[in-house]
Parts: sequence; structure tokens; C-alpha cells
Amino acid sequence: MNSQKSLFNMTIVLLFTGSLLWAQDKTTIVAPSSEAAEGLDLKAVSEVFAEAENLEAFEKALNDPEQGINNLDLDDNGQVDYIRVVEQVEGDVHLIILQAALGKDEFQDVATIEVEKTGDTANMQVRGNEVIYGPNYYYVPAHVHVYRWPVIVWIYRPHYRPWRSPFYFGYYPRWWKPRRPVHVTVYHKRVAPYRTRTTFTVSRKGHVKSVSRVKYQPRSTKLVKKKTTITRTKGPKGKKTTVTRTVKRKNPKTGKTTVRQQKVTVKKDKKGNRKVTGKKKTVRRKKR
Repeated sequence: MNSQKSLFNMTIVLLFTGSLLWAQDKTTIVAPSSEAAEGLDLKAVSEVFAEAENLEAFEKALNDPEQGINNLDLDDNGQVDYIRVVEQVEGDVHLIILQAALGKDEFQDVATIEVEKTGDTANMQVRGNEVIYGPNYYYVPAHVHVYRWPVIVWIYRPHYRPWRSPFYFGYYPRWWKPRRPVHVTVYHKRVAPYRTRTTFTVSRKGHVKSVSRVKYQPRSTKLVKKKTTITRTKGPKGKKTTVTRTVKRKNPKTGKTTVRQQKVTVKKDKKGNRKVTGKKKTVRRKKR
């Protein structure tokens, strides 16, 4: 009788442990929601901003081929896009826009740096543009005094004039040369030193509320490609993976754009190659 009871208790423990392992292994990865976002790491951008003396120096460091922070190719033309920096100011609130020039009068906002000053302190956040990074994607300072940074001191000088980059599509600084973007794995290694720093932390909530006072019309262009929203749900090792991706298609006859989210079941074979094993299932559809 005692042996049967012990066996029963052991079975319960094994089942409970197995369920815990499954719960721990089944995770939903929330990351920048497009392939384009892999070309500009906002953690690295934040760190470069913290080190800059002013916005002119920040723009140069952002595009410097030697540093390689910018690896964006939003229009998929095989060349890295130049990112210019422009600024809008309303009182003590500064909206710093990172903008890719993709053509004549064709600009795509990539991210914004939002700074507010209250008394002797300052607060800031880096916000990824929703088209590229998805909704509510921020980097915020992690327990640091940003008002001491040279760039913050610079933008709050008396009689300060907002910075506006003199460069645009087809007109770039002399040191800027067209170049091909590197593979994403090479880019990750390049920005790895910035990723290990603890100055900033990712957030899904904005911290600079007064930025709404700044009057600015966001810039967007249809030239942006590589819009692939990916959300992965993983099971135990060796099991199937469900991938949800956004597919955007334009009807040439009506001119209407249909956005569909599809779920695709992917499984790795013995050689490690990924294969689609299930049918595509549309989970949401809307027209723009």
C-alpha cells in the first residue's frame, strides 16, 4: 500500500514538473516588429546620443560608416539610407526626429528622441516609429541624470536655435559614401558593445508626456519596404513554431491596400532547415 502511494506521489511530481518545463519553454517573443528595424538598433542610437556633444555631432556619428550604427535600407534598393536629424521645439520640450531621406520630398520618420525639462532636471526617451518598430517601442534612461549630458546642456542653452540638418536626398556630406548594408548577424556583432551597456532600458510605456505639446506632422512614405511583423510562439525543443507575420498587398485596380496577418507553422528538420508544415491562416484583415 505504501509503495503504491509513493508511486502515485512520484507520478504527480513528474507531471507537475513537466508542466512547469512546458510553461517555461513556451514563450512569446516581443521584439521590433519589422525586418527593417534590424537595420537600426535603438539601444545603440540611444547610447550614441548620450555621448554626443550636440545634434550635428550626433547625426554624423549616427551615419558614420566606421561606427556602422546605421544599417537601414528602408526602400530595399541595396544601399544604406542616410538619416538626417531635425528638431522641433515648444518651450522646454524638444522633439528630435531621425528621418531617412528616400527620394525627392520622400522622407520616412525612423525614430524620435523626446526631451523635456522641469526645473533643474531633464527627462528623455527614444521612441521607435510604429511603421518600423511597431507600437509602443521605447528606450528610456535607467537611473541616470541626463541633464548632465553635453547634448542636453547644448539644446538648453540661452537663445538656442533648433537644429535642422542641411542634408537631404541626393545632397550628403563629403564623408558619406553609398554602401551596401551588411548582413544582420554582422550588424548585431557591430552594435554588441552598445547592447551590453546599462544606460538605457527597453520599455512599452512612454515617460515624456509633454511631448504632445510639440506641433509636428510625422513624415511617412510608401517607399518603405520589408514590413514583416513577426511574433513567435515557441514550444519545447524540437517542436513546431508558430510565426505570425503581416502581409501587405496593394490592388492595382482599386488602389486599396490590404493588410493581412497570417499564422504559419514552421518546423525544423533533422538538418536544422526550417520548413512550413501548416497552411497559412489569416487571423486579421483590414483595408487602408
